Amino acid sequence: MRQRYSDFMPTGAGALFLIQIVATLSYSVLYSTLILYATNGLHLSDMYATSLTGSFIALNYFLHLLGGFLGGRYFSYRSLFCIAMFLQVLGCVLISIPTESSLLWGLASFLGGSGINVTCINCMVTQLFEPHDKRREAAFLWNYSGMNIGFFVGFAIGGYFHLQGNYRELFLLSGLGNLLAMTITLYNWKILKDRDTTFMEAASSVQKNARFIGIGIIVALVFALRFLMEHTDFCNNLIIVIGSSMLVVLGMLSFRQHSSGARRKIWAYMILAVSSVTFWALYQLAPMGLNLFIDRNVDRHVFGILVAPQWIQNINTVVIILGGPILSVVFSRMREKGKNISIPLQFSVALLLIGIAFAILPLGISLADPQGYVAFGWIFACYMLQSLGELFISPIGYAMVGELAPVKLRGLMMGMWLMITGVAATLSDYFSKIALGTVKSSSPLVTNPSFSHTFGVLGWSAIGVSVLLFACIPLVSRLTHEKKSDEPKNFLELSEEAAG
Repeated sequence: MRQRYSDFMPTGAGALFLIQIVATLSYSVLYSTLILYATNGLHLSDMYATSLTGSFIALNYFLHLLGGFLGGRYFSYRSLFCIAMFLQVLGCVLISIPTESSLLWGLASFLGGSGINVTCINCMVTQLFEPHDKRREAAFLWNYSGMNIGFFVGFAIGGYFHLQGNYRELFLLSGLGNLLAMTITLYNWKILKDRDTTFMEAASSVQKNARFIGIGIIVALVFALRFLMEHTDFCNNLIIVIGSSMLVVLGMLSFRQHSSGARRKIWAYMILAVSSVTFWALYQLAPMGLNLFIDRNVDRHVFGILVAPQWIQNINTVVIILGGPILSVVFSRMREKGKNISIPLQFSVALLLIGIAFAILPLGISLADPQGYVAFGWIFACYMLQSLGELFISPIGYAMVGELAPVKLRGLMMGMWLMITGVAATLSDYFSKIALGTVKSSSPLVTNPSFSHTFGVLGWSAIGVSVLLFACIPLVSRLTHEKKSDEPKNFLELSEEAAG
């Protein structure tokens, strides 16, 4: 008997998979190209370009919370997603105009969309399934793959146009991805309707008022983002203050828990969250200081082909796509032998790997050619190691929240986990500026010492945090009352738990 598509996935899952791919394109282009466009295309200073990139990435993660607030209350998720795509198209058009003012307004508009669309997609996927439908996990894994495909294509396109110096065409082309995502959503409008949300259950008059308020919030948001993108130091300081304040608030809330087990789990969460900031601060150097280092200080010729800095970031994408299933097999075999690794141990491994990734760069710099250019192999090894580290920390982050967060604090703690990457991006901005130094020259012979010192300090610091967290594993395990039967089993299961 022939099986139908609906036997595997509900109608609409395939459309959301395609939407995820094309909606990711423009963000991946900006993520990998913004600092290069600002310095090479608009001739902005390295420091200012680094600040813009850091604020852009940090705000993108912070605004995911706003998407969850607006969606289902002031708009349906499908409507809010279309608004987000429109804002991103407008942002790409404005960014393509080669002026600083257009760049700032374009980034503000784009962030207004990119900050809220991720939550919308995830909620639209969730609404296709009944609460106990196990196919939901597979759908999220497919969408995770779609996101990585979008990043791969975006990095590839960004690199090609960067080598040609055609930034205007690049940003206009990336905006077409958002336009296509909006078109697919409109075509599948009825299929992607909301279910059981406050907005859908409200009367028509209430919905009309809600939309009016929601539009007002979004317009105000764009103007606020324009101010923050112009005042990047204030923006980054604000993000640090908010992140630190949220940590203090969570610590205070832990003492209000009636269960001692809940308090201990919150403390374990805080230990893991703080340690993960170190990983993401180094990881987010990729679109900032590390990107400029690759562009200016690395011999990017491989087999006679000039490799664009954006293409190098696809090392990460390939490792994640291929390494996930391999790690799943390895963990499964360890499980069969009765050997499981705990969450804090996986975090320790992630920190160790990314620490080594940066600690080896000073060695590569010391072996640079007479012109100061570093061999490509050192950058390849750096990206391989940090990508492997990502496999040990990123997929299990959401699962860790689900395991340790009390039900009433799950939303807050999930939001904090999203904020961690934003806080880390502001630290990456700070570290990138240290690496760039105070000299105005872009010559590798002049800038290599500063890059070498900064990469070395960061790498060995991450290794130190890894050792410290490893020593704290017994403490964290006691706080969580982690038993072998309760530990994460493998990469696939952790990804599925995060998706669920």
